[in-house]
Amino acid sequence: MSDHGSVPPPGQQPYGQQPPPGWQPYGQQPPPGWQPPAGPPYPQQPYPQQPAGPGWQPGPGMLGAAHKPGAVPLRPLGLGDMFDGAFRIIRFNPRATVLAALLVAVVAMAVPLVATSAITASVGTSVDPTTGLPSGGLSTSLVAYVASQAVGVVLLQVGLLLVTGLIAHVTHQAAVGRRIGLGEAWAMTRGRRWRLVGLVVLVALAYVLAYGLWGSTIVGLVVAGAGTALVVGYAVLSGLLLVVASVFLYVRVVLLATPALVLERIGIGSALARSWRLSRRQFWRVLGISLVTSIVVGIAGFVVSLPVEIVAQVLSFATPEYALLLGVASQALGTVLSTAFTSPFTAVVTTLQYLDQRMRKEAYDVTLMSEAGITGA
Repeated sequence: MSDHGSVPPPGQQPYGQQPPPGWQPYGQQPPPGWQPPAGPPYPQQPYPQQPAGPGWQPGPGMLGAAHKPGAVPLRPLGLGDMFDGAFRIIRFNPRATVLAALLVAVVAMAVPLVATSAITASVGTSVDPTTGLPSGGLSTSLVAYVASQAVGVVLLQVGLLLVTGLIAHVTHQAAVGRRIGLGEAWAMTRGRRWRLVGLVVLVALAYVLAYGLWGSTIVGLVVAGAGTALVVGYAVLSGLLLVVASVFLYVRVVLLATPALVLERIGIGSALARSWRLSRRQFWRVLGISLVTSIVVGIAGFVVSLPVEIVAQVLSFATPEYALLLGVASQALGTVLSTAFTSPFTAVVTTLQYLDQRMRKEAYDVTLMSEAGITGA
């Protein structure tokens, strides 16, 4: 059978034909001095930049084509991207994330621990295991204990608020491939710290006022002699509406306000308005990611603090005279351990949600690529 009609193997020419000048088999280097034939070069396609505009979504296949100079790809992010980025940022920059939250938690929890230690050393405290109260009932030691716990909680929340602003800068820099230290991140929050506190105080007052008015109307109905069915029905229906409104406003107005206030260096009112605009038509997405994050950090915090609580309970039954001190110490230790992980993780994910919304609506990925030195300014 003749081989003239057969297909030649790769890299060879059919029998009887001469290769053109300069031809080389696939996989071999051209001879010295060889030049490609004249003609226009193969056109280079630039990275497909995303058009700005409200409601823009990436087309099919675009989610995989993105630069990743840092912890996250510079494109609209999914839940997996945010969680992976959060773990990366915490792992490769623990001082500016875990250490910051750890220091705040230690200082805040030292207040109730020192106060309870002083009470135990001066007057002694013995706790009834069945009620969890001092054996003498309501006493000065219990009042001091509650007061110290309240001070510790306030200090913890204020400190974590500042840590959240600090971590917003850490996350933003990590997105463009830069790692900054704790001192540098803290310096970046200069001029924003009191505004962060003001933001939280304003939001807290708004919620207290709303729920206070709701409770006052229920008391007013009772005082006015309204029927039980009317009072209960009003309390349930209005309470549900209030909870729904609270969640809606938190997601739309509050959640993204902190990274906006810190990173864009705007005022409190502008930050709340910015959060409203960024979360427009994205309510369920923002809410869903926040809920999943809360569940994850809640489980992680429970797992971390559970062994400490078990040991404290065993020691409390063995030494009832130190039960209150052991309870406070275990609570403080559990809070410190859980806060060191859960607070940075939540702060990073919240900032990534902010960056995600800006990339979806404002082509902010182009700006981030410019900051990373991938594209021209």
